[in-house]
Amino acid sequence: MTKNATTMPEENKEIHIDAASLLTDLSETARFGGTQKGGICRLALSKEDKQVRDWLSREGEKLLCTVSIDSMGNQFLRYPGLDDSLPPLVMGSHLDTQPTGGKYDGIYGVLAGLAVIRALRANECKTRHAIEVVNWTNEEGARFSPAMISSGVFSGVFDQQAAYKICDRNNVSIKDALEETGYLGPIPCGQHPVRAYFELHIEQGPVLENEKKTIGVVTGVQGMRRYIISIRGQAAHAGTTPMALRRDAMLTAAHLTVLATDIARKHGDEAKATVGEITALPGSSNVVCGDVTMTLDLRHPDDKIVESMEAAFHQQAASVSEITKTQMQIERTWNSPSVQFDEECVSLVRNCAEEMQLTHRDIISGAGHDAAYLARICPTAMIFIPCRDGLSHNEAEHAEPEDIVAGANLLLETILKADACFDLT
Repeated sequence: MTKNATTMPEENKEIHIDAASLLTDLSETARFGGTQKGGICRLALSKEDKQVRDWLSREGEKLLCTVSIDSMGNQFLRYPGLDDSLPPLVMGSHLDTQPTGGKYDGIYGVLAGLAVIRALRANECKTRHAIEVVNWTNEEGARFSPAMISSGVFSGVFDQQAAYKICDRNNVSIKDALEETGYLGPIPCGQHPVRAYFELHIEQGPVLENEKKTIGVVTGVQGMRRYIISIRGQAAHAGTTPMALRRDAMLTAAHLTVLATDIARKHGDEAKATVGEITALPGSSNVVCGDVTMTLDLRHPDDKIVESMEAAFHQQAASVSEITKTQMQIERTWNSPSVQFDEECVSLVRNCAEEMQLTHRDIISGAGHDAAYLARICPTAMIFIPCRDGLSHNEAEHAEPEDIVAGANLLLETILKADACFDLT
């Protein structure tokens, strides 16, 4: 497309998001799945998730957006552009939470996108590209594992039919849940065009707050691998079985937890190892544990180091199993390689932050995000704002209003600059 005064939007340097409306939206949506401790329990495709999805659709319709749903329940709100031949610029994140989640993880990026459209509409700003907000289904993976299933299907990482069959702990499948909530959409997942994708999020870590920076310019996402470890020992009486003759599965699990931590520490501060779940059977205080199922999560920005950590764990875990006289199986359930975001999009975020005189730094995301999958199919970048004490996946999660507003205004400015400079020949 050539630069043409009839299709180019006017300069809109004085446009700002409506701060009060954005903060009100964050407060209002917190009632959908709100907990007694001030957090949120809004699992993917639950009754509470349907409530907030329905709310989002209504708000989009108030802004005269076209609302569409794809076959994985991904929800798109479209503010039309001047040139329908151009694919849309997309903003977004997710609405689902952890069982004891906070008010900002995920939903902040969706509501900030809504605030951008509200600002464009209020100022009668005509963009060349359509501008869209997306809510990705089941980003957290708290109900249906793995995480980021729907953006993964959208990006061609996961097969949709296989995803449909994934069940929660109550044996409800994703497809059943989509049908029950009315969010099994008619549009084939992955056929929705995207020119570029920008995701705004709380950092979920302490770096920005500790350095007193308002903005994190996210350059990529670290590599992650997850495992399920099954340990089989022998249940026995706690009072009559000598220690030397025990085949204690819990003892093995304890050694493996320490082992994973030691391996991560040997690979530097950026390496992380987490045992997040342990299920022990038969689960009686006077019975030596016979069976354990546990999870392991390994992360590092360098995929080669993640590979090295995995190899070291396998090798040393075998020795632990031999010493404790237990049997063990390690299954890798998820592999998300490290991601480098698009240099042009990252530079756009960084330059806009500088023009707006927002304190900022480049940062690697330690958490997984839908943007990591979108980066496989379109230019992508992320923006972080600080969260108090670095807490996330926690009911005490908090972001300061001034940072919330600053991040949303940066998203608005980035979208306007992207609209002005992308696809010009």
